[in-house]
Amino acid sequence: MRRLVIALIIFSLLLGACGKTLTSSKTKVTFWHGLSGPLGDTLNEMIREFNRNHDDIEVVANPISSYTALSQKLMASIQAGKQPDIAQVFESWATKYIESGVLASLDDLIAQDPDFGEEQLADIYPVFRESNTFNGTLYSFPFNKSVRAYFYNKDEFYRNGLDPNYFPKTWQEFRDYAMKLTRDSDQDGKMDRFGTNFNVNEWQFINLLHQAGGTLIDEEGNPTLNSPEGVEALTYITDMMFKDKSVYLVREYEGQNDFLAGIAAMYEGSSVSITHMRQQPINFNIGYAPLPTYRTDRSAVSGANIVVFKSGDAKRERAAWEFIKWFTDTEQTARWSVATSYMPVRKSAMNSEVIMSFLEKNPQFSGIYAQLENAVYEPQTGAWFKARPELKGYLEKAMRNQVTPQEALDGASNKFRELILEETR
Repeated sequence: MRRLVIALIIFSLLLGACGKTLTSSKTKVTFWHGLSGPLGDTLNEMIREFNRNHDDIEVVANPISSYTALSQKLMASIQAGKQPDIAQVFESWATKYIESGVLASLDDLIAQDPDFGEEQLADIYPVFRESNTFNGTLYSFPFNKSVRAYFYNKDEFYRNGLDPNYFPKTWQEFRDYAMKLTRDSDQDGKMDRFGTNFNVNEWQFINLLHQAGGTLIDEEGNPTLNSPEGVEALTYITDMMFKDKSVYLVREYEGQNDFLAGIAAMYEGSSVSITHMRQQPINFNIGYAPLPTYRTDRSAVSGANIVVFKSGDAKRERAAWEFIKWFTDTEQTARWSVATSYMPVRKSAMNSEVIMSFLEKNPQFSGIYAQLENAVYEPQTGAWFKARPELKGYLEKAMRNQVTPQEALDGASNKFRELILEETR
């Protein structure tokens, strides 16, 4: 009996040892990201699927409360030499990490991958390839990218004699529609229904600036926020607010909530906004549309990319790339897009069964996707990371009628210039 007990103990220990060996044979890839709610749920589901289908790799996700907190935590981890294997980053963050020498070159990882080459790279939308290339080297890869879009109340359009299947295509048309949709429904002398509302949003201004024919910086890297095109773009906003009175100012999610409540007939947000809105009851027929255009139809993309941090462990770095490659392949990027309304990063995804089926049910969304064809991206410089919130502060002054558009943009441009000089010292 005693021998049997000893034999069972030894057998159990051997099984435990085997279990440990199997566990340790998996290459663990730590992933820090800033996605939560339904977006985070979809990401977690996809990570679990990747792990199930890859016996040799396990991606361990660590969600951080916000992008600001993620940036701070990444900087602290880099200083301590304990950075994750992969993380979401913006272009301006990547610039700093490249200077610190902590990022692995994706070009080098791709060169070692027999299943990924020029054909696959050519399938990535040009705007994403360019925005993730720094001084000729690919250091990051598009991950969760979005464009601006309009959502509108089709029922409200119909009630006001407007075609519910047509959304304004130009700045002037949009301005005319906003005025037609603004009214005093209670006849009490106060407007209680508006064409739209505007948040103080740098991204909105950047789109309008490019549509007016302007840029954020010139070819020499000098700020051009306060160009005639920039002033025209901001004046377009302020005129709708203070002359037409068809637009009112909101903060954060107030604009989205007012749209859902029927106070504003049109709402401009990220393409991902619909994912958040679907968490609440929508009591009207909702329409989707790309941004109205002006001199150009350019649209600025935003959102995070993903990087591989150097670890000194080539196996872990290759495993990290394997996850990135999987997440951004045609099938997965199409699935990610339909589930979240982020943009697909591959052109081939538009011909996938998943997206084609989605567009059959939501044909108006095709115009939002089409904005990727002529998209632009924001400056990669670290100075822009600091200048962007400064721009927001100056935009708010103009949108509260405290300064003129020219004064606001002169201030923002001067601050951007100062930050560029600080960066080069």
